[in-house]
Parts: sequence; structure tokens; C-alpha cells
Amino acid sequence: MNADAADATPAAAAPRPEGAGTGTGRLVLLTTSHRVAPGLLSWPAWQALRTADRVLCADADHPQLPYLREAGVTVEVAAPTARELVDDIVPGGRTAVVLTSADGESALTDGLARLAGSGRETMPDLELLPGSYDLPGARLLDLVQVMDQIRAECPWSSIRTHRDLAKYGIEEAYELVEAIEEGDRDALREELGDVLLQVVFHARIAQDDPDAPFSVDDVAGTLVEKLLHRHPHVFGDEAAETPEDVKAHWLRTKAEEKQRDSVTEGIPLAQPGLALAAKLASRARTAGLDVPMPSGPGIGYELLSLAVRAESEGVDPEAALRAAARAYRDAVVAAERRAG
Repeated sequence: MNADAADATPAAAAPRPEGAGTGTGRLVLLTTSHRVAPGLLSWPAWQALRTADRVLCADADHPQLPYLREAGVTVEVAAPTARELVDDIVPGGRTAVVLTSADGESALTDGLARLAGSGRETMPDLELLPGSYDLPGARLLDLVQVMDQIRAECPWSSIRTHRDLAKYGIEEAYELVEAIEEGDRDALREELGDVLLQVVFHARIAQDDPDAPFSVDDVAGTLVEKLLHRHPHVFGDEAAETPEDVKAHWLRTKAEEKQRDSVTEGIPLAQPGLALAAKLASRARTAGLDVPMPSGPGIGYELLSLAVRAESEGVDPEAALRAAARAYRDAVVAAERRAG
């Protein structure tokens, strides 16, 4: 079932084709989502299945069939033509349910459209009924499945390690930041996907670890627990009226979780220098520490002082320098054009 069909309202009747008759009998095209566990169907779907005179499915391996049979629903594995179905349904006012395959039933629906369009046929009432439809985030299941197949079958991806992919994580994060700073919505959507790929890829590699395996579900579960714990004003009894209150909750619960000996713990020292300096300054300021600026020879200490000053004024020094660098790039291009 595709995402568009999944968004249809359950039990909503499809528009009658132009030229259709008054309607005798009922033909239901029942769609299901492969992203929902088989057997989990909506109540209108179960009603239609239990009251139908015939239930048909062209796919003998359809994942819903064992569950329907277990529930006492008789399913005919057959693919009748539109003509055959209309001739069976209309005379007796019968109801038939066709359980559609993952690819849909284009031959059947095309045939029904031709019969209805002729204006000479008495047609049954036609209805598209989603038996199960995707919840928000359902496409993430597709991503996990695709990544699993790639890991198993791709000669390059199957031998990658966390260390192999580390550089790509950094690159994708910078490309995401660039899309945000440039306000490019299409690029933002794509780069978010590339960052998500890194998460799913690393989780799939971790799943193969012989000593300490974990999966993407473990990653998501850990994140959910962290978010629940750090938002007591949302999921608990504490109150937070302002963003500052929320930040205080976050810092307090984070400190309880980490039990660190220094505010500098957990700061990645391999990050770009300006960002590192600003992060250290932020931690020191939040902790209320009065830290004298170190001094020494060279421009590094001057840059450190500028980064700390920027952080104290609420300016991201990395973003500020990137903006200035882009202006410098434009100036270089303009100079090249003049020289050319």
C-alpha cells in the first residue's frame, strides 16, 4: 500500500465513475500497509470482511491471509476480471471484498472504470477501504528494512566499520548546517536524510558486533528514555513556564545522569577550535565559574578570547566566521571576474 492510499479516511467511499448505474451490490477494495503488523485491521475492515459474500485475494502469499483464516474469514485466492465480478455481484446485490496486493489491482480498477464509463452497465457501489494505514514515522520502518538489505548484500556496505564511517558523519553534519544557514528547504530535507542514514547505518553495524550488539531500536529506546527524563515539565509533575526553566531542568537532570567530576567532561575536543572554545566558555559560565583567560604567544590565544567574547554575547563564533568567510568567497569571485 502506498502512502497516499494510506492517508485515505477509513470506510470513505471512492467517487463514483461518470456514467455508472444506480448501484446494486457492493465491491470493496481493501488496502493494508506492510508497515503495520498483519492482522491489525480497522474495525470497518473487519466488518466488511465478516459480512462479505466473497473475499478474494490474487496473492496467495499475502501476509494478511493466515490471520484472516485464523479469524474464520474464508478467502478465495483468485483474480477475477472486472466483468466477472460485476456479473457476480450485481444480479443478487452481493458484497465482495478484494484484498489488494502491495502493487495494487490496476487491471481490476482499469476494467471497472471502463465498464462504468460505458454508461450501459449497472455497477455495484465501489469503495476503497484502508484496513490499516501508516502512522507518523512509519517510513522509518522502510529505512531500517532497506538498510538491513544493503548491509547484507552490498559488497562495500557489508564490510564498513564505525571508524570507516566517522568522517562521513562529520561531513553530513556540516552539509546540514550549510543548508540551514542558506535557508534552502530542499537541501535541508535531503541533508536531514543523509544525517539519518548515518544513524541507521551505524546502528546496523552495531547489530553485528559479537560482544556488545545493539540495534536501532535500542538507540531509539535510549533516546526516548532520555527525553522523558529530561522533560519532567512535559511528562511529569514539574512546572516550566519559560525557556530558561526548561534549560534549568535539562541541565539538572543531565548532571544527575552523568555524575561528572568536571563541567568540561563530555565536550569533544576534536571539534573545530572556535566551537570548542565557545562550548568550554558556555559550560564555565553556566557553572558560575570565574575563569581568567589564559595568555600566550600567537594568534590562537587571540582567537580564543574572541570566541569566549562571542559566546558571552550570545553569538555562535563558528556561524559568525562562516558568514564572514562566505562574504570573503564572494569577494574572491568578484576579483576573479574583474581580473578575467
